[in-house]
Amino acid sequence: MRARTGVAVIGAVLLLTGCTSFAGHEDPPGAARVSTSTPDGELTVVADTDPVASAVSTSRALYRSADVAVLARDGDSAGTLLAASAAVGLGVPLLMERQDGAVDDALAAEVDRLGVRTVLAVGTADGRAAGSATSKDAGRVRLDTITVPAAPAAVADTTGLRFGETRSVDGDGAIAAVAGLDPKKPATLQPSDGDDRVSEKPSGRLPEVTRPPALDDVVVLATGSPESLAGVATARAAGARVVVTDGRTDPRASADVVDALAGDGTHAVLALGAEFAGEDGFDWKVATARTGVQLPGGGQTLFPGRMLVALYGSPGSGALGVLGEQDVDASVQRARDHAAAYDALVDVPVVPAFEIIATIASSAPGADGNYSSELDPETLRPWVEAAGRAGIYVVLDLQPGRADFLTQAREYQSLLELPNVGLALDPEWRLQPSERPLQRIGSVGVDEVNGVITWLADLTRERHLPQKLLVVHQFQLGMISGRDRLDTSRDELAVLVHADGQGSQGQKQGTWAALHGNPPAAPLWWGWKNFYDEDHPMLTPEQTIDQVHPRPDLISYQ
Repeated sequence: MRARTGVAVIGAVLLLTGCTSFAGHEDPPGAARVSTSTPDGELTVVADTDPVASAVSTSRALYRSADVAVLARDGDSAGTLLAASAAVGLGVPLLMERQDGAVDDALAAEVDRLGVRTVLAVGTADGRAAGSATSKDAGRVRLDTITVPAAPAAVADTTGLRFGETRSVDGDGAIAAVAGLDPKKPATLQPSDGDDRVSEKPSGRLPEVTRPPALDDVVVLATGSPESLAGVATARAAGARVVVTDGRTDPRASADVVDALAGDGTHAVLALGAEFAGEDGFDWKVATARTGVQLPGGGQTLFPGRMLVALYGSPGSGALGVLGEQDVDASVQRARDHAAAYDALVDVPVVPAFEIIATIASSAPGADGNYSSELDPETLRPWVEAAGRAGIYVVLDLQPGRADFLTQAREYQSLLELPNVGLALDPEWRLQPSERPLQRIGSVGVDEVNGVITWLADLTRERHLPQKLLVVHQFQLGMISGRDRLDTSRDELAVLVHADGQGSQGQKQGTWAALHGNPPAAPLWWGWKNFYDEDHPMLTPEQTIDQVHPRPDLISYQ
């Protein structure tokens, strides 16, 4: 699916686009009329932190008009949950009045904009604040308010809805419970500590309401913040699909969100929660999620949420690592076996990976004089594509010799444009103009590394690709000068420092501790390498998890 762009932020920030695509229907004589509206913008953010304002903004985004609206009072949990049940069952907006019942101009203006004739005030709500705007317009039809206690039977009698089950809801589960309401199978929600024994009687009976066609082309993302409950109910009443993100604001981080946004027929996305407005780059992240492409292990972000276990080496050469000791099919199975050994040891999915040496430091200068042998990207493509089919992540490793990292990285752009391919920089083999491999340990300045980060992050965003891994190998502090300035700010990438030293476990732990001193700014991720022949001894998977702290995000084998 082609990614979409464009964002409107409404409520607390700014309304940039209106609602122009309307869904209507023929109503039977005397029925209350309701008309929904697909947001014109491809992305709309409701950024209000106030429950009353959030309810109004969501109603504005999804409804053109409504003869009937449901009203609850802020702070009345029983009334609000039951009002949500009624609104979803009827197909009408849920609005909120202030806890003290004070007049609210935004609420009154929305009632007037919708053309509401009848308000169903549930629980402690009385509807007086909602009618304040109508008294200023002599030509306006009088607003009728029907009050009903927070009791399922009373609401059923008043609305004519045939509720099925009554579900008990605790405070933390309220948003998810409302999001789960099915307009086709009305149900009632009550606080788990609620009591529906009330003495009040409804003050009237609601006119028949014919619900509008469902806005099944709209996906609503909700963080689960309490102020958004009425908005979630309004979205479900309008027939929009609601996905609760449990506080996460990066839409790429959830496989469920990616699936929902990439669903067939999705026209518009409405993000409900002030936290979304604070998510840097939210618009391009939504556009990326809408492609539907997922990383091995699900979602479009790497960490946290998974561990990578990689075979290191170069195809066709066992001398460079275990990856090249067998053909591609056998390597796929071997990578899976290595990853499977960690499944029971950690609480996140373990994803197999290849770290393929794409440019190999050479003792000879070669035709280009850079002491690095660059493998043809098309030679590596069968390995990369086989890995993609098998759910294996791939990292292309650069040993640049006298070349610079960015020049070599650009040679592999065609492979880096694939969603399951990241990049690794190996400063051990970054030589100065007069140096040759193995004369001394190489090094790189952080500005060169940051240049690669900028290029790869820009490529990832432009192509709407899932987050990419950018690995920087390091086993001596001097290998990366100015490392404290390593750019970890680009959300398009997960930047990882990989401790790839060999030797005794005491030496390796000393290196691990030194690398963790004065680290670059978070978010920063960490990798550990186990050597079959050079470690004394090599750690088992159980020992790796038990002894290497903090737990690595990438464990590779050479």
